[in-house]
Amino acid sequence: MELARYADYAVRLVNSEQPLRGTDTLTSVDAVRELFGAGGQAARAADADVPRLRGVRTRLRGVFEAADEGDEVRAVDLLNQLMLEFPVSPRISGHDHLNEDTGRPDWHLHLAEQATTAGAGYSASACMGLAVQLTSLGVDRLGICEALPCRNAYVDTSTNRSRRYCSDRCATRANVAAYRARKRLENERSARSGLTQDAAQPAQEAAPATER
Repeated sequence: MELARYADYAVRLVNSEQPLRGTDTLTSVDAVRELFGAGGQAARAADADVPRLRGVRTRLRGVFEAADEGDEVRAVDLLNQLMLEFPVSPRISGHDHLNEDTGRPDWHLHLAEQATTAGAGYSASACMGLAVQLTSLGVDRLGICEALPCRNAYVDTSTNRSRRYCSDRCATRANVAAYRARKRLENERSARSGLTQDAAQPAQEAAPATER
């Protein structure tokens, strides 16, 4: 199992809220189960996991924001604090996943199967996955979408470290907005230039001819 994929747990949790839009989808047990996706711990979700995960969400957003602002030490410190509170409890599993070719168990690693609650297990997996991405790719690969009012979190896995938006949709919207802003500025400059020329024309016409 690729441990880095658990970083998506962190991204999904952080992006369940969009503060600038005033939206929050993490409001019920069903929402907690949706965060897990097909994960086995989803069935253990309870009402208490909603406020617990909301608290972790706020702190994980702090990690992404610190990284986005270039404060690597603070980002790492915040993530280390979370991992102390939500340690992983690795467990090898495979009896439910038989290899089609050999018929033998397809052994794989689960990060937090022994967590006391579903929320704690989700938090441990999210933090460990984010830590793996942070140490393998670099702290600067954790970002916050530049498109307003989105501000979603993302992990930049591009080869040239060029990502600035959480999705193609936000990138397109930002590019269109920038293009329109440039056109407005060009039109305003053209209008000002036209007014200047119109104001200068009457003065030129009224000027007396120079006698020779």
